[in-house]
Amino acid sequence: MEEIVFSLEGHEFIPLDQLLKLLRVVESGGQAHEVISQGMVTRDGEIETRKRAKLRAGDSITFMNYHITITE
Repeated sequence: MEEIVFSLEGHEFIPLDQLLKLLRVVESGGQAHEVISQGMVTRDGEIETRKRAKLRAGDSITFMNYHITITE
């Protein structure tokens, strides 16, 4: 599994769909919405189906072979 650490760089949060797109673990925003709505993404071990869920420092996202940790 590929470990990725994403820094919010002073921002309060990042929407889940934007994170997946920004890190290029999906090809487009549309694909991000599809994988999220299909229950393929977990947040802190629970399935996350809210496309624009606000991710904050300390959150942990798993999608396919990626494990993403959100930091400040």
